[in-house]
Amino acid sequence: MKIYDITLPISESSVVWPGDPAVQIGLLSGLEQGDHSTVSQLVMSAHTGTHVDAPKHFIAGAEGVDRLPLDVLIGPAWVADAGNASALTAAVIKGLNIPPGSERVLFKTRNSQHWADGEKVFFKSYVALTIDGAQYLLDAGIRLVGVDYLSVAPFEDTAAVHRLLLGAKVVALEGLDLSGVPQGEYQLLCLPLKIGDCDGAPARVVLIE
Repeated sequence: MKIYDITLPISESSVVWPGDPAVQIGLLSGLEQGDHSTVSQLVMSAHTGTHVDAPKHFIAGAEGVDRLPLDVLIGPAWVADAGNASALTAAVIKGLNIPPGSERVLFKTRNSQHWADGEKVFFKSYVALTIDGAQYLLDAGIRLVGVDYLSVAPFEDTAAVHRLLLGAKVVALEGLDLSGVPQGEYQLLCLPLKIGDCDGAPARVVLIE
C-alpha cells in the first residue's frame, strides 16, 4: 500500500487567495517562555491551502461544510492528468478518458508544478474548469471534483463554475498538490474540519494506491 499526501502545508508563507488574510501562526503560550504548555493561535481564511468548498460558499441558504456527506469525501477517485492544457474545457475532459461511472475526479495540471517548485506568489493564470467543463462533469455524474490550485473556477470569473457545481451539491476540493501522483485510480480520504455551518474548511487529503 502506498499513501500519497496531497495536502499543502499551512504556514505563514502559504499562498492565499488575493484579498484573503495571510496566515498568521502565533503563540498564546510557550514552554520556551516558561509557560505550562505551548498553545498556538491560527488566523486564516476557511479557504486556505487544501480545502473543501461547501454549497454555502456561493449558494445563499445552502448547507455548510459540516453537513457534507462523508460517502462523497471518501471513496474511489480517478486522478486525470490533463498535461499542458490551459483550461479544463468539456473537450479537454472528454479526451482524458476518465473511466465511465467515476464519481470523484482529481485533475492534475501544470498547476501542480507551482507547488513542486515551492512558489510563494499567487499565480492568476492557473488552469481551471470552464463552465462547459463543469457541465460535462455534472452530466457524467461526478459528485466530487478536485483541482490542483486554489479554485475550481478561473480567476476572471469565479462565480459561474462554483454556482453550477455547488448548486448541484458537487463537492469542490481545491488546493491539491498532485505533482508526485501518477494518473490512475486511488482511494480518496478527504476530511475537512467540521466547522459548524461554515462555507468551507481546510482538509487533510490523502490518496491510497
